[in-house]
Amino acid sequence: MKLSVWSSYYIGLSPEDTMRNLKSHGFDYCEISLEHSIDIMNRGNIKEEGAKFRKFTDEIGMEISQGHLSYEAKLCSPDGMDFLKKQIDLFLAMGVKNAVLHCDGLKWKKDESLTDTDKIKENTRAIGEILDYVKGTDLVICLENLISDNFANHIDGLMYFIENFKSKNLGICLDTGHLNLRDKDQLRFLQKGGKHIKALHLADNDGRSGDQHIMPYGCGNVDFVSIIKEAKKLGYDGLYNLEIPGERYAPQEILGYKLDYIKKMFDYLDKITEI
Repeated sequence: MKLSVWSSYYIGLSPEDTMRNLKSHGFDYCEISLEHSIDIMNRGNIKEEGAKFRKFTDEIGMEISQGHLSYEAKLCSPDGMDFLKKQIDLFLAMGVKNAVLHCDGLKWKKDESLTDTDKIKENTRAIGEILDYVKGTDLVICLENLISDNFANHIDGLMYFIENFKSKNLGICLDTGHLNLRDKDQLRFLQKGGKHIKALHLADNDGRSGDQHIMPYGCGNVDFVSIIKEAKKLGYDGLYNLEIPGERYAPQEILGYKLDYIKKMFDYLDKITEI
């Protein structure tokens, strides 16, 4: 099991210090956050800075095989598309294999007459443009299930794009916290997504108080045993990435102790989900 923590867990640290901290607590994998991506992009030439960061992570034995594309840049807007392409350039230079992307609800257009059909059409156009941009690379764009009331909050909506494009560069990211606030059927999501599930965002919540982004076995009620067992059954070989910024409000020493606990917790989960 490739256990990972979203780098935003250490949002106050530089990308390099974040990787050093994760490595010192036994983590060999990480999903790079938007915040840390922007930090690297602002240093100069994006491709050169991405290559430098990859050299650094290679030297310390960290693998950044997953990254989160901007959830602030709107996929269907020209400015948003421009930023996303720059971030993709960074990810390619860094060696990222799976890039998580949010579909666009088009709320920024402030047009109440837009239907889900309109939004799907606009997202199809924009996703097609992104896929053209990454064609010929091994980067997979992973569409993430969202919380909002639209086509992107369930597996059927995301599978529409998979079936429409039939591209090796397009996959799906299951966010367990988001789904726990919607239809809650984690197993159906995994089973229907099948081989197209290329990324996981593992986070817990109580199913009613919002996207709390907390680790398992706290006050949440997501059934991680069933999820991990099903992912293994499907042959999922990507990161088991914890997206848990709700846990980061603590002194740095305590954040380290939490990481030590997470390692032990997932050793337990790995053992009891053997197939």
